[in-house]
Amino acid sequence: MPLGKSRTTIRPASNATPNGKPAVADAPEIAEAPAAATAIETRGARLSREARRIRFHLYASFTVALLVCLVALVIANTSQVKLNWVFGSSTASLDWIVLFSAILGWLLGTVTSALFRWRTRAPRA
Repeated sequence: MPLGKSRTTIRPASNATPNGKPAVADAPEIAEAPAAATAIETRGARLSREARRIRFHLYASFTVALLVCLVALVIANTSQVKLNWVFGSSTASLDWIVLFSAILGWLLGTVTSALFRWRTRAPRA
């Protein structure tokens, strides 16, 4: 054996596990608190969370009410009407005209909102 190198023998502890690996001796028991007990929600955070929930429910209720009104409007207006265009005229069912105008208005509102947000955003650094 060369000088400066020694052989080390590792002996398993007397309280070894059945698979032959040494067991951890006298490990201190650490009492861990449940995750819910460590993360205490402040009063402001709770009020903010509840306010978001209330706003969400109001938006959802408003959306459902609008859809119900739109469906009732479509059901009540099923007659054929004459549409006068710049270059001619045509006939269409009033319920399809109402649905088309509602969808077109929604799309135009979304595009307009996106354009205004894009045009008025903060300048990039």
